[in-house]
Amino acid sequence: MSNPFTPTFGIVPPYLAGRDQTLARMRTAFQEWKGNPNLSTILIGPRGSGKTAMLSCISDIAREHGWLVADTVARTGMLEDILQRASDSAAEHIDASEKKQLTGLTIGNIFGLSWSADEKVRLNWRSRIGQLLKALNQRGIGLLITVDEVRADVDEMIQLASVYQLLIRDGYKVSLVMAGLPAHVSDLVTNDNVSFLRRSRQNYLGRIPDSDIRCAFLKTVESGGKSIDPQALDLAVTASDGFAYMMQLVGYQMWEMAGAASQIGQREAVQGIQYAEEDFRQGVLKSTYQELSDGDIRFLEAMLQDPEVSILSDISGRLGRSTGYASTYKKRLLQAGIIEETARSRFRFCLPGFRDYLKELHEQI
Repeated sequence: MSNPFTPTFGIVPPYLAGRDQTLARMRTAFQEWKGNPNLSTILIGPRGSGKTAMLSCISDIAREHGWLVADTVARTGMLEDILQRASDSAAEHIDASEKKQLTGLTIGNIFGLSWSADEKVRLNWRSRIGQLLKALNQRGIGLLITVDEVRADVDEMIQLASVYQLLIRDGYKVSLVMAGLPAHVSDLVTNDNVSFLRRSRQNYLGRIPDSDIRCAFLKTVESGGKSIDPQALDLAVTASDGFAYMMQLVGYQMWEMAGAASQIGQREAVQGIQYAEEDFRQGVLKSTYQELSDGDIRFLEAMLQDPEVSILSDISGRLGRSTGYASTYKKRLLQAGIIEETARSRFRFCLPGFRDYLKELHEQI
Protein backbone atom coordinates (compact mmCIF):
# COMPACT_ATOMS: atom_id res chain seq x y z
CA MET A 1 0.00 0.00 0.00
CA SER A 2 1.69 3.20 -1.18
CA ASN A 3 1.46 6.34 0.94
CA PRO A 4 -1.42 8.48 -0.44
CA PHE A 5 -0.37 11.70 1.31
CA THR A 6 1.67 14.16 -0.75
CA PRO A 7 3.75 16.67 1.25
CA THR A 8 5.62 17.47 -1.95
CA PHE A 9 5.87 20.88 -3.58
CA GLY A 10 3.10 21.41 -6.14
CA ILE A 11 1.66 17.88 -6.11
CA VAL A 12 -2.14 17.84 -6.05
CA PRO A 13 -3.30 15.61 -3.16
CA PRO A 14 -6.01 13.00 -3.82
CA TYR A 15 -8.45 15.05 -1.71
CA LEU A 16 -8.01 18.83 -1.62
CA ALA A 17 -9.49 20.10 1.64
CA GLY A 18 -11.52 23.29 1.96
CA ARG A 19 -11.05 24.75 -1.53
CA ASP A 20 -14.20 23.52 -3.28
CA GLN A 21 -15.74 26.97 -3.77
CA THR A 22 -12.66 28.43 -5.45
CA LEU A 23 -12.26 25.42 -7.74
CA ALA A 24 -15.95 25.49 -8.66
CA ARG A 25 -15.61 29.14 -9.71
CA MET A 26 -12.61 28.28 -11.88
CA ARG A 27 -14.50 25.43 -13.59
CA THR A 28 -17.29 27.84 -14.46
CA ALA A 29 -14.77 30.41 -15.69
CA PHE A 30 -13.15 27.99 -18.17
CA GLN A 31 -16.60 26.91 -19.36
CA GLU A 32 -18.01 30.41 -19.83
CA TRP A 33 -14.73 32.13 -20.76
CA LYS A 34 -15.61 35.61 -22.04
CA GLY A 35 -16.36 38.13 -19.33
CA ASN A 36 -15.83 35.79 -16.38
CA PRO A 37 -13.82 37.74 -13.77
CA ASN A 38 -12.30 34.59 -12.26
CA LEU A 39 -10.07 34.18 -15.31
CA SER A 40 -7.87 36.83 -13.65
CA THR A 41 -7.21 35.40 -10.20
CA ILE A 42 -4.53 35.76 -7.54
CA LEU A 43 -4.15 33.08 -4.86
CA ILE A 44 -2.74 34.55 -1.65
CA GLY A 45 -1.51 32.73 1.41
CA PRO A 46 1.41 32.03 3.75
CA ARG A 47 3.78 29.13 3.27
CA GLY A 48 2.00 25.85 3.75
CA SER A 49 -1.45 27.08 2.70
CA GLY A 50 -1.44 25.03 -0.52
CA LYS A 51 -1.00 27.76 -3.15
CA THR A 52 1.14 25.72 -5.53
CA ALA A 53 -1.09 22.66 -5.26
CA MET A 54 -4.06 24.88 -6.05
CA LEU A 55 -2.29 26.23 -9.15
CA SER A 56 -1.67 22.65 -10.28
CA CYS A 57 -5.30 21.73 -9.69
CA ILE A 58 -6.55 24.78 -11.61
CA SER A 59 -4.22 23.87 -14.48
CA ASP A 60 -5.75 20.37 -14.57
CA ILE A 61 -9.25 21.86 -14.65
CA ALA A 62 -8.29 24.12 -17.56
CA ARG A 63 -6.93 21.16 -19.54
CA GLU A 64 -10.15 19.25 -18.91
CA HIS A 65 -11.98 22.11 -20.63
CA GLY A 66 -9.68 22.15 -23.66
CA TRP A 67 -7.37 24.98 -22.66
CA LEU A 68 -3.62 24.93 -23.12
CA VAL A 69 -1.57 25.66 -20.00
CA ALA A 70 1.75 27.43 -19.56
CA ASP A 71 3.00 27.13 -15.97
CA THR A 72 5.91 29.28 -14.84
CA VAL A 73 7.52 30.95 -11.83
CA ALA A 74 8.19 34.69 -11.45
CA ARG A 75 11.85 34.97 -12.42
CA THR A 76 14.09 36.29 -15.18
CA GLY A 77 13.31 34.42 -18.40
CA MET A 78 9.68 33.70 -17.50
CA LEU A 79 8.28 35.33 -20.65
CA GLU A 80 10.23 33.05 -23.00
CA ASP A 81 9.34 30.14 -20.74
CA ILE A 82 5.63 30.90 -21.20
CA LEU A 83 5.99 30.84 -24.99
CA GLN A 84 7.91 27.54 -24.86
CA ARG A 85 5.46 25.92 -22.44
CA ALA A 86 2.52 26.99 -24.62
CA SER A 87 4.21 25.53 -27.70
CA ASP A 88 4.83 22.25 -25.88
CA SER A 89 1.20 22.15 -24.75
CA ALA A 90 0.05 22.76 -28.33
CA ALA A 91 1.73 19.52 -29.38
CA GLU A 92 -0.81 17.62 -27.31
CA HIS A 93 -3.65 19.13 -29.37
CA ILE A 94 -2.33 17.86 -32.69
CA ASP A 95 -4.02 14.54 -33.45
CA ALA A 96 -2.08 11.60 -34.87
CA SER A 97 -3.25 12.04 -38.48
CA GLU A 98 -2.36 15.73 -38.48
CA LYS A 99 1.06 14.98 -37.05
CA LYS A 100 1.65 12.43 -39.81
CA GLN A 101 0.77 14.95 -42.52
CA LEU A 102 3.07 17.50 -40.92
CA THR A 103 6.10 15.23 -40.54
CA GLY A 104 9.30 17.25 -40.25
CA LEU A 105 7.60 20.43 -39.11
CA THR A 106 7.85 21.81 -35.60
CA ILE A 107 4.87 22.86 -33.52
CA GLY A 108 6.13 26.39 -34.10
CA ASN A 109 5.69 25.92 -37.85
CA ILE A 110 2.19 24.50 -37.39
CA PHE A 111 1.05 27.49 -35.42
CA GLY A 112 3.22 30.02 -37.21
CA LEU A 113 5.35 30.55 -34.12
CA SER A 114 8.85 30.10 -35.48
CA TRP A 115 10.86 33.30 -34.99
CA SER A 116 14.36 34.00 -36.19
CA ALA A 117 16.84 35.89 -34.02
CA ASP A 118 16.18 39.05 -36.03
CA GLU A 119 12.42 38.66 -35.65
CA LYS A 120 12.77 38.28 -31.90
CA VAL A 121 14.51 41.64 -31.84
CA ARG A 122 11.96 43.24 -34.15
CA LEU A 123 8.85 41.74 -32.52
CA ASN A 124 8.31 42.50 -28.84
CA TRP A 125 6.87 39.90 -26.49
CA ARG A 126 3.37 41.27 -26.82
CA SER A 127 3.46 40.75 -30.58
CA ARG A 128 4.74 37.19 -30.27
CA ILE A 129 2.27 36.11 -27.58
CA GLY A 130 -0.46 37.80 -29.63
CA GLN A 131 0.48 35.71 -32.69
CA LEU A 132 0.37 32.57 -30.57
CA LEU A 133 -3.04 33.41 -29.10
CA LYS A 134 -4.46 34.32 -32.51
CA ALA A 135 -3.40 30.94 -33.90
CA LEU A 136 -4.81 29.09 -30.89
CA ASN A 137 -8.06 31.04 -30.79
CA GLN A 138 -8.69 30.29 -34.48
CA ARG A 139 -8.82 26.65 -33.40
CA GLY A 140 -11.05 27.52 -30.41
CA ILE A 141 -8.26 26.91 -27.93
CA GLY A 142 -7.65 29.14 -24.92
CA LEU A 143 -4.42 29.64 -23.00
CA LEU A 144 -4.09 29.63 -19.21
CA ILE A 145 -0.90 31.20 -17.85
CA THR A 146 -0.09 30.39 -14.22
CA VAL A 147 2.64 32.17 -12.30
CA ASP A 148 3.85 30.94 -8.93
CA GLU A 149 5.85 32.90 -6.34
CA VAL A 150 4.91 36.30 -7.78
CA ARG A 151 7.17 39.21 -6.93
CA ALA A 152 6.93 42.85 -7.94
CA ASP A 153 10.72 43.17 -8.15
CA VAL A 154 10.86 40.83 -11.17
CA ASP A 155 10.67 43.12 -14.21
CA GLU A 156 9.21 40.41 -16.45
CA MET A 157 6.39 39.89 -13.94
CA ILE A 158 5.37 43.52 -14.37
CA GLN A 159 5.70 43.20 -18.15
CA LEU A 160 3.49 40.10 -18.22
CA ALA A 161 0.80 41.75 -16.11
CA SER A 162 0.86 44.86 -18.32
CA VAL A 163 0.62 42.88 -21.56
CA TYR A 164 -2.11 40.63 -20.18
CA GLN A 165 -4.42 43.62 -19.76
CA LEU A 166 -3.92 44.45 -23.44
CA LEU A 167 -4.51 40.84 -24.51
CA ILE A 168 -7.85 40.90 -22.72
CA ARG A 169 -8.72 44.16 -24.44
CA ASP A 170 -7.85 42.57 -27.80
CA GLY A 171 -10.41 39.82 -27.12
CA TYR A 172 -8.06 36.86 -26.84
CA LYS A 173 -9.11 33.70 -25.02
CA VAL A 174 -6.54 33.90 -22.24
CA SER A 175 -6.47 33.53 -18.46
CA LEU A 176 -3.88 34.54 -15.86
CA VAL A 177 -3.84 32.84 -12.45
CA MET A 178 -1.07 33.78 -10.03
CA ALA A 179 -0.04 32.79 -6.53
CA GLY A 180 2.22 34.33 -3.92
CA LEU A 181 2.94 35.23 -0.34
CA PRO A 182 0.68 38.01 1.01
CA ALA A 183 3.42 40.65 1.23
CA HIS A 184 4.67 39.93 -2.30
CA VAL A 185 1.15 40.05 -3.76
CA SER A 186 0.52 43.31 -1.94
CA ASP A 187 3.66 44.81 -3.50
CA LEU A 188 2.52 43.66 -6.93
CA VAL A 189 -1.07 44.92 -6.86
CA THR A 190 -0.01 48.29 -5.44
CA ASN A 191 2.49 48.79 -8.28
CA ASP A 192 1.17 51.71 -10.32
CA ASN A 193 2.31 50.09 -13.58
CA VAL A 194 -0.18 47.23 -13.14
CA SER A 195 -2.91 48.88 -11.10
CA PHE A 196 -5.60 46.94 -13.01
CA LEU A 197 -4.53 43.84 -11.03
CA ARG A 198 -6.39 45.33 -8.07
CA ARG A 199 -9.56 44.33 -9.90
CA SER A 200 -8.45 40.70 -10.16
CA ARG A 201 -10.11 38.09 -7.98
CA GLN A 202 -7.96 37.86 -4.86
CA ASN A 203 -8.53 34.58 -3.04
CA TYR A 204 -6.89 34.33 0.36
CA LEU A 205 -6.11 30.72 1.22
CA GLY A 206 -6.56 30.88 4.96
CA ARG A 207 -7.07 28.21 7.56
CA ILE A 208 -9.18 25.25 6.48
CA PRO A 209 -12.11 24.35 8.77
CA ASP A 210 -11.44 21.31 10.96
CA SER A 211 -14.48 19.56 9.49
CA ASP A 212 -12.96 19.79 5.99
CA ILE A 213 -9.56 18.63 7.26
CA ARG A 214 -11.21 15.66 8.98
CA CYS A 215 -13.16 14.64 5.89
CA ALA A 216 -10.19 14.95 3.51
CA PHE A 217 -7.83 13.18 5.92
CA LEU A 218 -10.18 10.22 6.39
CA LYS A 219 -10.87 9.89 2.66
CA THR A 220 -7.14 10.00 1.89
CA VAL A 221 -6.35 7.27 4.40
CA GLU A 222 -9.15 5.07 3.10
CA SER A 223 -8.14 5.66 -0.52
CA GLY A 224 -4.77 4.13 0.33
CA GLY A 225 -6.34 1.01 1.78
CA LYS A 226 -5.98 1.68 5.51
CA SER A 227 -8.28 2.77 8.31
CA ILE A 228 -7.57 5.15 11.18
CA ASP A 229 -8.49 5.01 14.85
CA PRO A 230 -11.05 7.76 15.69
CA GLN A 231 -8.84 9.24 18.40
CA ALA A 232 -5.85 9.14 16.06
CA LEU A 233 -7.96 11.07 13.54
CA ASP A 234 -8.74 13.66 16.22
CA LEU A 235 -5.00 14.06 16.87
CA ALA A 236 -4.35 14.47 13.15
CA VAL A 237 -6.98 17.20 12.79
CA THR A 238 -5.65 19.11 15.80
CA ALA A 239 -2.04 18.85 14.61
CA SER A 240 -2.93 20.00 11.07
CA ASP A 241 -4.32 23.23 12.57
CA GLY A 242 -6.13 24.15 9.37
CA PHE A 243 -3.03 24.18 7.15
CA ALA A 244 -2.98 22.17 3.92
CA TYR A 245 0.73 21.38 3.95
CA MET A 246 0.71 20.42 7.63
CA MET A 247 -2.17 18.05 6.97
CA GLN A 248 -0.15 16.31 4.25
CA LEU A 249 2.94 16.13 6.48
CA VAL A 250 0.99 14.69 9.40
CA GLY A 251 -0.77 12.16 7.21
CA TYR A 252 2.41 11.12 5.45
CA GLN A 253 4.33 10.54 8.68
CA MET A 254 1.43 8.73 10.38
CA TRP A 255 1.15 6.41 7.40
CA GLU A 256 4.89 5.70 7.47
CA MET A 257 4.79 4.96 11.20
CA ALA A 258 1.95 2.46 10.64
CA GLY A 259 4.07 0.48 8.19
CA ALA A 260 2.32 -2.64 6.95
CA ALA A 261 -0.46 -2.38 9.56
CA SER A 262 -3.98 -1.99 8.21
CA GLN A 263 -4.88 0.75 10.70
CA ILE A 264 -3.22 3.92 11.93
CA GLY A 265 -3.46 3.83 15.72
CA GLN A 266 -2.88 6.42 18.42
CA ARG A 267 0.77 5.48 18.93
CA GLU A 268 1.53 5.85 15.23
CA ALA A 269 -0.36 9.14 15.24
CA VAL A 270 1.70 10.61 18.09
CA GLN A 271 4.98 9.51 16.49
CA GLY A 272 3.95 10.78 13.08
CA ILE A 273 2.93 14.17 14.46
CA GLN A 274 6.33 14.59 16.13
CA TYR A 275 8.14 13.98 12.83
CA ALA A 276 5.70 16.19 10.94
CA GLU A 277 6.15 19.09 13.35
CA GLU A 278 9.93 18.93 12.93
CA ASP A 279 9.58 18.91 9.15
CA PHE A 280 7.24 21.90 9.35
CA ARG A 281 9.66 23.79 11.56
CA GLN A 282 12.50 23.33 9.11
CA GLY A 283 10.52 23.78 5.90
CA VAL A 284 8.12 26.58 6.87
CA LEU A 285 8.72 28.19 10.27
CA LYS A 286 12.45 28.71 9.87
CA SER A 287 12.10 30.24 6.40
CA THR A 288 9.26 32.49 7.57
CA TYR A 289 11.27 33.72 10.56
CA GLN A 290 14.31 34.50 8.42
CA GLU A 291 12.23 36.84 6.24
CA LEU A 292 11.04 38.95 9.20
CA SER A 293 12.47 42.37 9.95
CA ASP A 294 13.76 43.30 13.40
CA GLY A 295 10.59 45.34 13.91
CA ASP A 296 8.41 42.37 12.99
CA ILE A 297 10.22 40.18 15.51
CA ARG A 298 9.94 42.75 18.31
CA PHE A 299 6.20 43.02 17.66
CA LEU A 300 5.75 39.24 17.77
CA GLU A 301 7.88 38.89 20.89
CA ALA A 302 5.62 41.46 22.58
CA MET A 303 2.68 39.18 21.75
CA LEU A 304 4.28 36.29 23.66
CA GLN A 305 3.25 37.92 26.95
CA ASP A 306 -0.41 37.29 26.12
CA PRO A 307 -1.82 33.79 26.68
CA GLU A 308 -3.73 33.80 23.38
CA VAL A 309 -5.25 37.05 22.08
CA SER A 310 -3.35 40.36 21.93
CA ILE A 311 -4.64 43.95 21.89
CA LEU A 312 -2.89 46.60 19.82
CA SER A 313 -2.75 49.16 22.63
CA ASP A 314 -1.01 46.62 24.89
CA ILE A 315 1.55 45.80 22.21
CA SER A 316 2.31 49.45 21.50
CA GLY A 317 2.78 50.01 25.25
CA ARG A 318 5.23 47.15 25.53
CA LEU A 319 7.14 48.46 22.54
CA GLY A 320 7.14 51.99 23.96
CA ARG A 321 5.85 53.31 20.66
CA SER A 322 2.62 54.81 19.31
CA THR A 323 -0.32 52.71 18.19
CA GLY A 324 0.30 54.03 14.67
CA TYR A 325 3.80 52.55 14.75
CA ALA A 326 2.48 49.23 16.06
CA SER A 327 -0.28 49.21 13.44
CA THR A 328 2.33 49.26 10.67
CA TYR A 329 3.85 46.00 11.89
CA LYS A 330 0.48 44.48 12.63
CA LYS A 331 -0.48 45.06 9.01
CA ARG A 332 2.79 43.54 7.76
CA LEU A 333 2.33 40.42 9.86
CA LEU A 334 -1.31 40.05 8.84
CA GLN A 335 -0.22 40.21 5.20
CA ALA A 336 2.46 37.60 5.86
CA GLY A 337 -0.15 35.24 7.31
CA ILE A 338 1.64 34.91 10.64
CA ILE A 339 -1.12 36.49 12.71
CA GLU A 340 -4.86 36.84 12.21
CA GLU A 341 -7.50 39.23 13.53
CA THR A 342 -10.17 37.87 15.83
CA ALA A 343 -11.97 41.19 16.45
CA ARG A 344 -11.30 44.91 16.17
CA SER A 345 -7.75 45.58 17.43
CA ARG A 346 -7.46 41.97 18.64
CA PHE A 347 -5.27 39.38 16.98
CA ARG A 348 -3.34 36.16 17.59
CA PHE A 349 -0.75 33.84 16.06
CA CYS A 350 -2.21 31.72 13.26
CA LEU A 351 0.76 30.01 11.57
CA PRO A 352 0.87 26.53 13.19
CA GLY A 353 3.66 26.19 15.73
CA PHE A 354 5.10 29.64 15.12
CA ARG A 355 4.35 30.94 18.61
CA ASP A 356 6.28 28.06 20.24
CA TYR A 357 9.08 28.36 17.68
CA LEU A 358 9.48 32.09 18.41
CA LYS A 359 9.29 31.50 22.15
CA GLU A 360 12.13 28.96 22.01
CA LEU A 361 14.31 31.35 20.01
CA HIS A 362 13.49 34.19 22.39
CA GLU A 363 14.47 32.11 25.42
CA GLN A 364 17.81 31.23 23.83
CA ILE A 365 18.83 34.89 23.64
